[in-house]
Amino acid sequence: MGYIKAVMRQLPSGMKSGVFPFHVSFEGLEKNIICRDDEDCDTLVKCIFVCSLRKDVIVIIYAVVSNHAHVAVLAKTFGEAKAFGEEVKRTYSQLFRKRYGETKVLKGTDVCILAVDTLPYLRNVLSYIPRNAFDNGATSLLDYKWTGFRAFFRQGNTSGYRLPVASLSKRESRAIMRTGDSLRKVPWMLNANHELEPDSACDIDYLEMAFNRDASFFYKCIGLVNSAEMTQKLIVAPRIMKTDADFFKEINSISLRWFLTTVSDLPASKKARLILYVYHTMKTTVPQLARCFGISREDVARLLHIRGGS
Repeated sequence: MGYIKAVMRQLPSGMKSGVFPFHVSFEGLEKNIICRDDEDCDTLVKCIFVCSLRKDVIVIIYAVVSNHAHVAVLAKTFGEAKAFGEEVKRTYSQLFRKRYGETKVLKGTDVCILAVDTLPYLRNVLSYIPRNAFDNGATSLLDYKWTGFRAFFRQGNTSGYRLPVASLSKRESRAIMRTGDSLRKVPWMLNANHELEPDSACDIDYLEMAFNRDASFFYKCIGLVNSAEMTQKLIVAPRIMKTDADFFKEINSISLRWFLTTVSDLPASKKARLILYVYHTMKTTVPQLARCFGISREDVARLLHIRGGS
């Protein structure tokens, strides 16, 4: 199966552009409880969306639990998805410090960004994210407030009180949304508890399209996704340096999925695309990339805009 192609979206900035899906995880947090109560969870959810506005990315679905968070976003580039993740970490650190007076709680938190390159992988990622609610002891995804799950397939849309975020005064925005950013143009809605309604903020169309607009298919995938396998693939594996043999097998597998041929038979232009992808999604080095792709260290470093070839 080929790699996922760009879809056209209007970004928060108003510009239309082709965007790709990325998985953003805030891991390395298992030693710290960063959401100590519902107010913290609410703050982090709102932080995710405010930062998506700042960094011009679109949130597909998210999950916030006591010690970590996951977000699937649509972004133009890996760099913009990473900038979003780092902005969430920076902003939430400030908000956490303001509330508790504690510093360096998120120091060492690893923001991991992975490009989602195939449809089966995309479905696994979008199914895995809401399942994280069970880490917080949830017995029902529909009742857990801190994921985007209930936004999809009209399963949890409220018919009662809805307050447009765009109608808030500056003072109200600071108190409710925890930001001084202008939110005059956002379509987001708040419920009676002043919590964000995910159906007003997530890209519902993209997720439903990924599951052929079939709600039962979405639920089935959530039930069948192997959480341990996805944790290994999304969180653990990107932080482990592979041997050359295992690394070569992995990039060969990606090359076959994307281009239907092995790394050795790729033309230079396609090797360049693959090098950029694996450099951002796997723990590797310039020398290892040079060895496994069969090109010079200098060419790899030049492609990655890294000084020197070490």
